[in-house]
Amino acid sequence: MSGDATARLEVRGLVKRYPGVEALRGVDFAVARGEVHCLLGPNGAGKSTLIKCVAGAVAPTAGEILLDGEPLPVADPAATLARGVATIYQELDLVEELTVAQSVFLAHEPRRGPFLDRERMRRETAALLARLGHEAIDPGTRVLALRPAARQVVSIARALSHDVRLLIMDEPSAILDDGEIETLFEVVRRLAADGVAVVYISHRLDEIRRIGDRVTVLSDGRTAATGLPADTPTDRLVELMVGQRAQQLYPDRAGAAGEVVLELRGLRRLPMVRGVSLQLRAGEVVGLGGLVGSGRTELLRLVYGLDRPEAGEVLLDGRPLPPGRPDRAIAAGLGFAPEDRKSQGLLLEWSQTKNVSLADLARFERGLLNVRAERAATGELLRRLKTVPADGERIVRELSGGNQQKVVLARWLLHRCRVLLLDEPTRGVDVATKGELYRVIVDLAREGVAVLVVSSELGELVGICDRIVVMREGEAVHEVTGEQASERELLRHAVAHTETSDLIEEVT
Repeated sequence: MSGDATARLEVRGLVKRYPGVEALRGVDFAVARGEVHCLLGPNGAGKSTLIKCVAGAVAPTAGEILLDGEPLPVADPAATLARGVATIYQELDLVEELTVAQSVFLAHEPRRGPFLDRERMRRETAALLARLGHEAIDPGTRVLALRPAARQVVSIARALSHDVRLLIMDEPSAILDDGEIETLFEVVRRLAADGVAVVYISHRLDEIRRIGDRVTVLSDGRTAATGLPADTPTDRLVELMVGQRAQQLYPDRAGAAGEVVLELRGLRRLPMVRGVSLQLRAGEVVGLGGLVGSGRTELLRLVYGLDRPEAGEVLLDGRPLPPGRPDRAIAAGLGFAPEDRKSQGLLLEWSQTKNVSLADLARFERGLLNVRAERAATGELLRRLKTVPADGERIVRELSGGNQQKVVLARWLLHRCRVLLLDEPTRGVDVATKGELYRVIVDLAREGVAVLVVSSELGELVGICDRIVVMREGEAVHEVTGEQASERELLRHAVAHTETSDLIEEVT
């Protein structure tokens, strides 16, 4: 790549080798001042390694990284930050017990002699928040009390406190609802208008069209394409990432369903679940659609026994499951992959093998744990799910979000569960891995597993589900077969009022 006088960031021929792995194989791209440049790529494409190199967290093996024409420091995050490069990772590193002002100026607090200048810290934090259009956030509020979108704003304010010239945002919308995402976009647009260059990493193609100027696609550690317009057709972007057309991401549905396996009768836990009844048959995938706050996750928690219902019951093969007893649910054949897999579904410091075998350890006990049998059984499943790497001894924290989700699914495959509850199974997962997870879900249904899926992506429900039940304000209000469903119809039933439905009519 030749030099670009308009570029704020230039990456030239970047290579990063680890023992036995070449994570980057010659990446090139450039980001202009005031541009929102989106970075796309499947798991393992090299996105994380690339941003760590740019942020100074990792030393590249070869290549150059220039900011405003000058090389950035190598493997020196503090020096890179001092040059104006700030990174906001998907997992925000804010200290919840600190105030907003303390978080913004953490590790570089203004001082008056030997003492912290708390008034200046509060004043300058308020100014940064005002610059971002969020004067309503009180600098004295503890981070713990803030909603996810407000926490994102605080992280951006912290970056701006360093006079940022380049801001890297890694999956910033992963934990936000639709309204909060638009709030985030307003902040990003303000930064770009001020001349800040933004690298925006996301797997959500609709977001890229809404916020991006140009797109770079990584695949297998290389630049598959760069400088593409943000409105590049989905088929083209998917083809660059995974070599397949978008419609091929959804496998054929599992087919005919068997006998009723799971039945919910009038489940209620106010205010979020208000008397829900439904049946789930062996070999079918049933989706739960609805808006955030409609009670979908709360319903799964009741089914699995994490919460106790105030009324109603859950039956497996016609027999009631004890309420509030997830251990009995597991023993009966239920599996659950929660929305927040990091804090609720995985032991991050444990190996893949230990996480997979967690729900079925008795299977490998013969007085002592048969480690060889455990490794063989879990390794077979990790390879079947194409987990990268398939090394069972790799610590789960080191895996990408998509591969962590595969570890959770492998656990229930090993357990041979009869009913699988999935809450947002592809959240934070790239397009290629989504396709792999869809195939796993449908394959499980073909093997006779009954699958109940919660997803905020309505197209996902339409693509993989045999039936879709729409929830609204804690009630199941509509049911439709997957073949007859459309995103528009599902959204129409998910909203509560005719006035809102009329708005959908106008914009669709």
